[in-house]
Amino acid sequence: MENYFARLNQINVSAHLEKKGEFSYLSWPFAVAQLRLADPAAFWEVRRFDGLPYLKTATGTFVEVAVTVQGVTLAQIHPVLDGKNRPLAEPTAFDINTSIQRCLVKAIALHGLGLYVYAGEDLPDAPTPAAPKVTAMPTTRTITLGQQRFLERLIGEAGWTEARFLDYFGLQTAAELPMAEFERAMKGLQQAKRRAA
Repeated sequence: MENYFARLNQINVSAHLEKKGEFSYLSWPFAVAQLRLADPAAFWEVRRFDGLPYLKTATGTFVEVAVTVQGVTLAQIHPVLDGKNRPLAEPTAFDINTSIQRCLVKAIALHGLGLYVYAGEDLPDAPTPAAPKVTAMPTTRTITLGQQRFLERLIGEAGWTEARFLDYFGLQTAAELPMAEFERAMKGLQQAKRRAA
């Protein structure tokens, strides 16, 4: 039996990513088309909660989509978010539908297609920097030029863009990365590189 995960995971989806704000999304029509080309019998189901395609809880509203490929069903749960990836207290039908489509793409990604797009998504948010102390000497050492070049190479090998890396760490340039954050950045990019391979 062919390893469908490996087949789907080898497809380069970079040309089909859409950028909204600071986030990249894989186009759902492209994801569905690639899935059906790989397995014409593949199907998906929007899970229902008391007949509704969403679940409203005290912490937010969620949707769930299960995708079945070659008899293997994998499900993804996704919160209903606004354009800045913040939970919506009172989502509209459009918000719920948008989240269902995003959830569908992520459930397809569990089968391999575009999985690397979500590498690092589960990393904690970068800590909010404290207000800088006013001193005559700088208080934060930044990475060396060699470390910067190493990270820039890793960014490309991991399938990330420099803009995504800079947004994640809240930087204008990679040279601003504090020395204390270098190891975390390096490990995260190496992990994303392994996932992309």
